[in-house]
Amino acid sequence: MSSEIIMYQTEDGLTKIETTFDNDTVWLFIDQMAELFQRDKSTISRHIKNIFNEGELIRNSVVAKFATTAADGKTYQVDYYNLDVIISVGYRVKSLRGTQFRIWASNVLKEYMRKGFALNDDLLKNNGGGIYGQAFYGVAEF
Repeated sequence: MSSEIIMYQTEDGLTKIETTFDNDTVWLFIDQMAELFQRDKSTISRHIKNIFNEGELIRNSVVAKFATTAADGKTYQVDYYNLDVIISVGYRVKSLRGTQFRIWASNVLKEYMRKGFALNDDLLKNNGGGIYGQAFYGVAEF
């Protein structure tokens, strides 16, 4: 599996999440979603369980196991959830970060619907044309 790491950062810089980008999607595990949305892991787990129970998403098409090295130095197989799950949780969770995420996601979707594409305009402006491809996969802020 080929993957790359992408950094996501909130506008205030308080929350930074390193994500795995693989097979044209972003992957996070529960701890990362808890940090992203500033909610307990149990809250994120409950939302994910409801997403599957309600038939919003099919588990085996949006969950992958990736090897992760823990603080104890051991490698574990951990469930990672793709962008579909992250978005679904983001639209369910009640927190300031959840609200910021919904605003950001809605704006990106609107831009895509109007233009047929979405760019990270700030990254393009600040770094010039030399790293144009990172405007799509660089630091995303919401």
